[in-house]
Amino acid sequence: MSKLFIGGLAWHTDDATLRQKFEEFGPVEEAVVVKDRDTGRSRGFGFVRYVNEADAQKAIAGMNNVEFDGRAIRVDRASDTGPRGGGGRGGAYAPRGGYSQQPQMPYAAGQPVPYGMPNPVMYPPAYGRGGYPPQPAYGTPPPQGKFAEPGR
Repeated sequence: MSKLFIGGLAWHTDDATLRQKFEEFGPVEEAVVVKDRDTGRSRGFGFVRYVNEADAQKAIAGMNNVEFDGRAIRVDRASDTGPRGGGGRGGAYAPRGGYSQQPQMPYAAGQPVPYGMPNPVMYPPAYGRGGYPPQPAYGTPPPQGKFAEPGR
């Protein structure tokens, strides 16, 4: 058996249309268009499984970068890595429901933070501080020297 990845499918392509087209190269054991579990719409790719390796090779040669249902599709051998994480939400994310796999520690910039000591990366200096003198209180004379306003 050989499983092929079919990418770039049109949104309206369904399992039957995919099977019908790829049966031109030999008997198809399975043809599936992957759908979004929330909306039920096609995700734009699918898989076709052939009984014979030779038929799969003919399908790759005959259908890769060819227009099908109005779109140029990509046909390649499917990898057998199994399901990958991420769920289409921009990469790995914390599982829903409360408990995660890793123990939670107060990390800041990838380094553990000792308890009782604030981390400067975790708590940046407040706006207006850090290099400039504090604001003078009302009624004090204006500053003279390095931080004086120009023209005074």
